[in-house]
Amino acid sequence: MSRTGMYAKMAAVFLGCSIGGPLIMYYVTPSEGELFKRFNPDLQKRNLEMRPERERNYKDFAAKMIEYSKSDKPIWAAEEEARMKAREEILARESEERKVREERAAAMRAEMQGAR
Repeated sequence: MSRTGMYAKMAAVFLGCSIGGPLIMYYVTPSEGELFKRFNPDLQKRNLEMRPERERNYKDFAAKMIEYSKSDKPIWAAEEEARMKAREEILARESEERKVREERAAAMRAEMQGAR
């Protein structure tokens, strides 16, 4: 067999795999609408109800990934840093709320003692 014939077979196999494979996958894969129609009505209803939550989760995830990609630190370090910052904000908010409650309680005690 000549080299030209071998190269022609290799080119045919390459084109068959690189073009034919994706074409077959495109043909046999159902669209999102067709797949949704195959769900039973309960699944369709639940899917529609949970769509806003899934979209919100995806947007949050994408925003975090964009924020983490701006940092030179590894993602897990940036995530831990963000978690620590959120925890500190929560603790600060709780301490402020505790101070307000204590001030209200002290004011009520003073009011109660003044009423006696």
